[in-house]
Amino acid sequence: MDRSHSSASVGGVTVVNHPLVQVHLTKLRNKSTQPSLFRASVRRLAALIAYEATKDLHLNQTRVQTPLEETDGVELAERVGLIPILRAGLGMVDPVLDLVPTAEVWHLGLYRDEETAQPVRYYDKLPPESPVDVAIVLDPMLATGGSVMAALMTLREWGVKQVKVVSLIASQEGVDAVAAQFPEAQIFVCVVDPILNDRKYIVPGLGDAGDRIFNTVNPH
Repeated sequence: MDRSHSSASVGGVTVVNHPLVQVHLTKLRNKSTQPSLFRASVRRLAALIAYEATKDLHLNQTRVQTPLEETDGVELAERVGLIPILRAGLGMVDPVLDLVPTAEVWHLGLYRDEETAQPVRYYDKLPPESPVDVAIVLDPMLATGGSVMAALMTLREWGVKQVKVVSLIASQEGVDAVAAQFPEAQIFVCVVDPILNDRKYIVPGLGDAGDRIFNTVNPH
């Protein structure tokens, strides 16, 4: 079995290939995984992917006092904003906040019209001015790319200079669509699956991330 844990970047898309990512991703894909373990796996993967996505954040030098003496240290030099796409993106917020506790959290509400597969915006909590320096869009699934592109357009209009997308699973179609419209966006994922089915679900994917996170799957 391949135990490589390097991250491959192609055309602005970074696929984080790490043994722990692969293990937790397998749990997400398994339809028998219970909601509590599914949520835990989402949190763990979000932290692993966010670690990779934040490796180029800028720093300022500072001095701190240890119990023994002063020493050099660093602190974040940029305002970071987390932009979870409601509702599934909420499952990824806390683990990223654990890594970047000074981050601001701004919400965008988007849902997919099941007939057209197009995103419909119903909530926008971005302030009219003072954009963050770096915005990280959180959405477990990058399927058609519609919701992510709607979020990126909003962030572009807000004036954010650097944008990143952190997803767990993407489709090749969705990645290509986002890269074509927003070449400046950095995309970080666990895996890029090959196709979408006729309902625009990622295949093999993991089903509906929001339903599985919040245990709202219709048993019928």
